[in-house]
Amino acid sequence: MSAWQLHSIDEPDGADRAAIAAPLLAYNRSKVPTLDIQPLVIALRDEHGQTVGGLWGETALDWLHVDLLAVPESMRGQDVGTALMQRAEQVARERGCVGAWLDTFAFQARGFYEKLGYTVFGEIPDHPIGGARYFLRKRF
Repeated sequence: MSAWQLHSIDEPDGADRAAIAAPLLAYNRSKVPTLDIQPLVIALRDEHGQTVGGLWGETALDWLHVDLLAVPESMRGQDVGTALMQRAEQVARERGCVGAWLDTFAFQARGFYEKLGYTVFGEIPDHPIGGARYFLRKRF
């Protein structure tokens, strides 16, 4: 009988993610000893100090990766998203990054990112079916 087993986890927790990421992180650090992964999070707060959106990403290997950018519907059209992106890019530059990358769906914000100077470098058509997922980057 094999010493290993495969399990599908319907409700994974942080410990599951950490355990899965650990061997990959160890391998990456063996190849890039200066690997410095730092969170880059900018909270968007309302007048009551409550976080209602913002930007969630990280800097690593000389690039900023933007994982999440969320602006409530009531705040759209007021350059809030632009301000969040500009602030994240500023912090990334201060950390020595040479660029930023992210992904977005066709029904989301491709045009917004392109107005900020991002260009498409990859696409997954039919993700979801009839749409697309785009990968964009910007060199600083």
